[in-house]
Amino acid sequence: MKVLILDSGILINLSMNGLLYILEELKNITGLKIIITKDVKTETIDRPIGIPKFELGALRVQNLLNLKIIDLPDSIQVSDNQINSLTKEFMELANHSIQSHNQFIQIVSNAEMSCLALSKILSDKNIENIIGIDERTTRVISEKPENLEKLMSDKLHQKISINKKKLITFSEFKFIRSSELIFAAFKKGAIKLKGPKVLEAALYAVKYHGSSVSFEEIDVLKKL
Repeated sequence: MKVLILDSGILINLSMNGLLYILEELKNITGLKIIITKDVKTETIDRPIGIPKFELGALRVQNLLNLKIIDLPDSIQVSDNQINSLTKEFMELANHSIQSHNQFIQIVSNAEMSCLALSKILSDKNIENIIGIDERTTRVISEKPENLEKLMSDKLHQKISINKKKLITFSEFKFIRSSELIFAAFKKGAIKLKGPKVLEAALYAVKYHGSSVSFEEIDVLKKL
């Protein structure tokens, strides 16, 4: 079994671009199990479904859940209690790793950390998995923590200090952005539109709705 864990941002990005259907296509083609945590469900369904501006997007994601295109962790025998406990631990570590003016700065959310928690639980069970996430900070603390100081300093416009020892825990995770998910879907024939401009158009669409992919990276993907 291979598991794709989706954070809220990717679901929202795909929904806004009319591309949620690629999840079903990818699942059918690859046999992937696609999972969202309870915290991601709260962010993408439970909370926005009561807000008229965001209700349609929430209903789109709810429909994927109803059709079992995406599932909750209990479908793979992982309990919310397991995830919640580890999410809390990760939140404490990440949000107590950066200080400015002797105050800790919150850099991650429950939904993001719940995805990492589920990934850790699955990895401990030797279940291959990858986290679909566009949020740059979460990926940086895992992939390139040495870049976090500049990233957060630029973001907050103030000098910060980092306790890098607390970030060692996050070094083991694998991520995929919505742009890379789009590329994979295109290569596997999961995007319904056809034509020479489809990949480029889809990559730019997800970029402008939150995927931190550069113009240079898009150019590279177009040539692959």
